[in-house]
Amino acid sequence: MPELPEMETYRKLLDKKILGKTITDVEINREKSINIPSLEFVQEVKRKQITKIERRAKHLIFRLNSGKNLLLHLMLGGWMYIGNEHDNPSRTKQVILYFGDMKFYFIGLRLGYLHLLNEQGLQEKLSDLGPEPLEPMLTFERFKDILQTKRGKIKITLINQKIISGIGNFYSDEICFEAKLKPTVTVDTLGKDGLFSVYNSIQTVLKNAISLGGYMDNPLFLGNQHTGGYNAHTLVYGKEGEECSRCGGTIVKIELNSRKCFYCPDCQH
Repeated sequence: MPELPEMETYRKLLDKKILGKTITDVEINREKSINIPSLEFVQEVKRKQITKIERRAKHLIFRLNSGKNLLLHLMLGGWMYIGNEHDNPSRTKQVILYFGDMKFYFIGLRLGYLHLLNEQGLQEKLSDLGPEPLEPMLTFERFKDILQTKRGKIKITLINQKIISGIGNFYSDEICFEAKLKPTVTVDTLGKDGLFSVYNSIQTVLKNAISLGGYMDNPLFLGNQHTGGYNAHTLVYGKEGEECSRCGGTIVKIELNSRKCFYCPDCQH
């Protein structure tokens, strides 16, 4: 599932591709991927201009000149692709936005969605999300205040979108490795120094992942080489049985609350 670095990468790339463009047509092939009847959705979106593209946690927000918004969550298996009738993945497209000859395909939205919302509806939909981990307003003092009453395991705390938004299963393991902490350590045992290490590791890992294009390597358009660049720099996730790049130990995989979890037992404490 795409996390903050992937969605921020997509946002930046989409800014260059569709920002300011007008949606000339809309095709709905799966009504469950949207939140209103197909005919109404098409009428509301067709001939509207995309005035801004924002990211909130793992969502993208496409702001329209009508004052309404398209809210995207790819969930598990979701994918976007910009192409045309000759250049597109051989996959079922749940929703297609047309920009003249260019088409914006939404693929794999069986769990994900593309919802049309007014500003109030958008804010209500996003109201449960915790603060953005890379926002300047999330200082270490605020981060410490948020976590000081928590008692859960650090990995599970990091992926709780109501506490801190945008971090998922992949980057929580990478962050714990960077902080030299086992993902199973409970937050209440960390102390100020441990929390500071987690805070700094969040900044380091997420910023690095964004600069490298995230870990998901599905291209957004033909010739796109940027997305997925973090795969060559993964610290622990998916490396079960491999040698730890830091200490030479062996990376292990466990299950934590039914989630895959990777870490090095020799240098994460």
